Amino acid sequence: MDKEKNVETARLTSVPMSGPDIGAREIELVNAVLQTPYLSIGPQVERFEKLTAEYVGTAHAAAVNSGTAGLHLCVLAAGIEQGDEVITTPFSFIASANCIMYERARPVFVDIDAATVNLDPDLIESAITSRTKAILPVHAFGQPADMDAICDIARRHNLFVIEDACEAIGAEYKGRRAGTMSDAAVFAFYPNKQMTTGEGGVIVTDRPEWDALFRSLRNQGRDVFDAWLNHTRLGYNYRLDELSAALGVAQLERIEELLKNRERVAQMYNQQLGGVGGITVPYVGPETSRMSWFVYVIRLGAGLQRDVVMEKLGKKGIPSRPYFTPIHLQPFYRQAFGYDEGAFPVTEEVARHVLALPFSGRMQPADVIYVCENLRSIVQETA
Repeated sequence: MDKEKNVETARLTSVPMSGPDIGAREIELVNAVLQTPYLSIGPQVERFEKLTAEYVGTAHAAAVNSGTAGLHLCVLAAGIEQGDEVITTPFSFIASANCIMYERARPVFVDIDAATVNLDPDLIESAITSRTKAILPVHAFGQPADMDAICDIARRHNLFVIEDACEAIGAEYKGRRAGTMSDAAVFAFYPNKQMTTGEGGVIVTDRPEWDALFRSLRNQGRDVFDAWLNHTRLGYNYRLDELSAALGVAQLERIEELLKNRERVAQMYNQQLGGVGGITVPYVGPETSRMSWFVYVIRLGAGLQRDVVMEKLGKKGIPSRPYFTPIHLQPFYRQAFGYDEGAFPVTEEVARHVLALPFSGRMQPADVIYVCENLRSIVQETA
């Protein structure tokens, strides 16, 4: 009996922060690639692109080797150059701003809505100048930004819209899929995402000229009819390999299962933590007709010290992360633009209290209960 108890304790006290959901089909397709002469620029990439476009509901999809690469190519397709400005959010993974900096343009941050943690449309127009070329909203944590309001502003000011949907595969806004409400959108498939290709991403668009440009730029600037050593334009090595694409094909074949598994875990967390003093569970807005659960991020009450909570959770074998540190307060952005605390007060207030808990579609009820029991106990003794 003691041995069984020790085994159970060891299992429950080593909860991973995240993890991919890989099954027999994924292994089968990846192994099949190794039995072909194609490790790059082959049929699996084409299949992956076709499945992605069909699932999202766009005319085109171009696979790339990361979400960051995809965002960079969207900035290039929009003709954004040195001195131009792109309006975006300071509450995101840093790539959504870095991709603008790659072209010596300036990310112009606009504060967020405190509930959804997405770009606040009411603040966008006052940030538009004669140098503004695009708006780049981020669907934070898998919840779509207010795309109707954003696109309406963009139309009135003749601006491009680039969706950073890297955290939002399968999410829906008023019944429309993330990735279908802009000039182009990018999904990313790092191992902690809803689905994974190991490393990789996809750009989706309904603009054929942009899709053709993406395919050239990702492949060292080669055009369709260029010989292998001919290069029409400055390009990049942003290709996705066949092994990664095969993994993506298998994941897309079961994407609904993957998303439902994550929703199940999120609902277990909601049931365990809803109504607990000092903890606010994630908010899902009324315009979000489907949340795509990338991470499970709670907010701690003002009287709680997040670092203390994280330390105590860690001693129980429960990792946690402060999602996100505001981009404008990252050392590089402070140095480049002179940002300081107080620049975007809503973002900064939210960032002080958010905490990502262990989350994946493979978490079992016992794991969630273990995390929540310990979290509740720590919050009560820390308050």
